[in-house]
Amino acid sequence: MRFPRRPRLLAALLLTPLLAGCFAEGGDTGESSDAKDGSRLRVALAFPPAENLSPYGADATILSRLGVTEGLTALDANGAPAPALAASWRRENDRTWLFTLRDATFQDGTRVTPATVATALTRATEARPAPAALSGVTLTAEAEGATAVRVTTTAPDPVLPLRLSSPSLAILSPKAYGAKGAADPVGTATGPFELTEVNGNTSAELDRFDDYWGGRAQAAGIDARFIADGTARANALRTGETDLAEAIPVAQAATLDAGTRRETATTRTTSLLLNAKSTVFKDASLRAAARAAVDTSALAKGVYEGHADAGAGIYGPAVTWAEGKRVAPAGRARAGEPKGASITLATYDNRPELPEAAQVVKQQLEKAGFTVKLEVREYSRLESDALAGKFDAFVLARNTLVDTGDPVAVLASDYTCDGGYNIAQLCDKTVDRAVAKAESTADTGERQDAAMAAEAAVLASDAVVPLVHQRVITGVADSVSGVLLDPYERTLVGPGTRR
Repeated sequence: MRFPRRPRLLAALLLTPLLAGCFAEGGDTGESSDAKDGSRLRVALAFPPAENLSPYGADATILSRLGVTEGLTALDANGAPAPALAASWRRENDRTWLFTLRDATFQDGTRVTPATVATALTRATEARPAPAALSGVTLTAEAEGATAVRVTTTAPDPVLPLRLSSPSLAILSPKAYGAKGAADPVGTATGPFELTEVNGNTSAELDRFDDYWGGRAQAAGIDARFIADGTARANALRTGETDLAEAIPVAQAATLDAGTRRETATTRTTSLLLNAKSTVFKDASLRAAARAAVDTSALAKGVYEGHADAGAGIYGPAVTWAEGKRVAPAGRARAGEPKGASITLATYDNRPELPEAAQVVKQQLEKAGFTVKLEVREYSRLESDALAGKFDAFVLARNTLVDTGDPVAVLASDYTCDGGYNIAQLCDKTVDRAVAKAESTADTGERQDAAMAAEAAVLASDAVVPLVHQRVITGVADSVSGVLLDPYERTLVGPGTRR
């Protein structure tokens, strides 16, 4: 549908855009004299919307990468919480935090107030399935005076400011919320770019939001296309049809000019998830057999052509503190004999290396004695079946810090009994206890230690086999500057991105 543009007044005070200093390419993000109107950016994204651009699931990062949505906080370059819609915050006690809001406006022209923020956070807590950032967490939000929001958790949550940076906890105006937990981000967010038209899973159009609290964006708008095929994204960049192309396939990187390639170390790990409730892999000994069959070094050197590191754990080298704290898994089951056990292995083609990686894994499992059927679909056509446990095994590329920036969050959402993104269908009391202990630990160093102990418990279950730790290649046209590349993969286009 098409939404008419509304006249807006330029904000009286232009603030320096928050994330530009953290991940920007190209330096200056202020408004230049030759960019008063600006050119539109053409962006090729790898993942079509899987959930009608709902902010509560996988589509949340589409919205944040396009500069549409924001939360109370953001992540800085070091992974620490930074101000966003909240200018500051303080902890009142072990369960309560007070967030002071900055002066900001929603894209529908209404003001960001404590009441609207409280409503947005409350609606997120009511969403089903729950946003991954809220896995294992219960919170309430209420307005406090004219400028603040008080957020209270039922149990102490020492990383709440990190949690509220999640793209799935974006703040939208009251107009966004309909019945049955629906949330529509079209024209209701707070970021520098406003969604004006969404054409299903094909494309979207965004216009500059002139009243953005962080200053007027230099680009006039964004023309986004959803192109699941990685070769097609690379071709679009090479032929000048697009200005930015995310997730360039390793096999296509060499076809681009060196100056148009940006390789970013990320916190993304590609793993083989084994469905602990499926007919075959509910047997721990067969999960152990699958884990023993996989040669991760062959994947890193072959499929990823050296643009990845062999899997070491749930957290990879980009999580710089993890390696020195890693704990060896204990109590693993002994590998059993597959004896031709039949399994369905699934993956998606939005990330072009995944089908090839899955094919290699298939061959390795077959060599060990499994009978394997490989199923590849586009992600939006696969996610619901994966979450419902309809596959025996699944090759998934997962950014371990994307949900909150807190290393414990991915463990809670992906591997606990109540996790909202538990494709492995794992429900293990030992894992749940280890994750709960990590969640309750406040000191940063001790929390990291507890996270690594919980990682060891998850790995001991053999429900996940880390394959590789990825580096992401983004295609950037020579004419483009100010691209936001970060290891958490939450940002791509910001106020200072221009051509």
